[in-house]
Amino acid sequence: MNKNDLKPAVVFAEFAKINQIPRPSKREEKMIEYLKNWGESHGLDTKVDETGNVIIRKPATKGMENRQTVILQSHMDMVCDKLVDVEFDFDKDAIKTYVDGEWLTAEGTTLGADDGIGCAIELAILSADDIEHGPIECVFTRDEETGLSGAEGMKAGFMTGDYLINLDSEDEGEIFVSCAGGRNTQAKFTFGRQAAAAGSFFIKGSLKGLVGGHSGDDINKKRANAIKLLGRFLFQEMKRYEGISLAQFHSGKLHNAIPRDGYFVIAVPNDLKENIRADWNVFAAEVEDEFHVTDTQMVFAMESTEAENIIAPDVAKKFVWALQAVDNGIYAICQDEALGGMVETSSNIASVHTSENTIDILSSQRSNVMSNLDNMCATIQAVFELAGAEAISSDGYPAWKMKADSKLQEIVVASYKKLFGKDPIVRGIHAGLECGLFSERYPNLDMVSFGPTLRFVHTPDERLHIPTVQMVWDHLLDVLKNIPQK
Repeated sequence: MNKNDLKPAVVFAEFAKINQIPRPSKREEKMIEYLKNWGESHGLDTKVDETGNVIIRKPATKGMENRQTVILQSHMDMVCDKLVDVEFDFDKDAIKTYVDGEWLTAEGTTLGADDGIGCAIELAILSADDIEHGPIECVFTRDEETGLSGAEGMKAGFMTGDYLINLDSEDEGEIFVSCAGGRNTQAKFTFGRQAAAAGSFFIKGSLKGLVGGHSGDDINKKRANAIKLLGRFLFQEMKRYEGISLAQFHSGKLHNAIPRDGYFVIAVPNDLKENIRADWNVFAAEVEDEFHVTDTQMVFAMESTEAENIIAPDVAKKFVWALQAVDNGIYAICQDEALGGMVETSSNIASVHTSENTIDILSSQRSNVMSNLDNMCATIQAVFELAGAEAISSDGYPAWKMKADSKLQEIVVASYKKLFGKDPIVRGIHAGLECGLFSERYPNLDMVSFGPTLRFVHTPDERLHIPTVQMVWDHLLDVLKNIPQK
């Protein structure tokens, strides 16, 4: 299969154009302008709200004017991550894609199918003149990935539809009817630096090649977290030997991604350097065995490095102890049988970076039970505050609760069974969807979420399963034909 064979051609043509446009979260101005010009050039009612969300309205086709209005919604921004040895500027460069069997992926960067493929499907619907549908509102929100600020800033009345189909899901054949709420917790250690003890030997330990992934939807896959592994080794060695000092710790980039790589710099007494190297090799072998199913390409490295001032030892110890103690991963599983054992509550230590006088830590908590979300945030805060750090949690975003009598869910499920001869999976997702915020502003809105299959989102291994795009396209067109009358 090559790019010229991708189906539906109209969807992949739009996706190719979208991937020429830089659209990092919070810096979507070029994409906003593109969408505005696109809508106006097609003679469609197009508006941009004060937050930067775009809505393009398309009238019903002949004979469908009395159908209820459907909102199709996706987010225009993308997670920007790349391999460490790849030169790429996400503010200027176009994503370079290629076909790998049945998958579309990118050259050393995130693909942007999350949620560029949703945007492409919307534009393809808007441009099509051979499909049946009632009135449609296509909505493109900004900054979904780093704070949902587009959906947060959208005022009531911007959308006027009766049903909403969110196109930001990642498993074809699964219909999502609820999502987790989320908050971020930040912690900061403040310290002074000092010279290392005379005769110290400086060592850099690094780890790369982890799978990483989405901190919500992939949190149940037991993938390794680089921060927790590096912290675990430091805790082990500082418990075992006297005189180990910390100079640097760097790992992670994004609040919604499981960190894939990182490094530390430590100062050790000269007579311990061979012990540390030997322990590192043993640790690497143990961890590789521990994650032999999920993370098969781990690369552990250790080398000597230049001397520098160290973090105040009392602060460094408390920081390392806090990394060892803090919750990471699944905290609770949903009790609601209708949600099929979905993760209810989790936390992900997302990034740690040292500067001259601070250690800054960012973590992400999620739950579809808001009281337990508060509890999870309080647990993370307590660990870091006991260690002497300042800690604060953001306001976050709400969960989207399942609607028991959803007419849209009924239509979407019936359409899927008719087209593909099997039942779709109806479930919740342990990730934040903008539907949670929409449910606050539009309490009567009937919503579902579905989309083509994506894998390894938020990482440079992100890939889109090409055959599922056609399936989603066929499914969506059939749903639009079967929307009831007003």
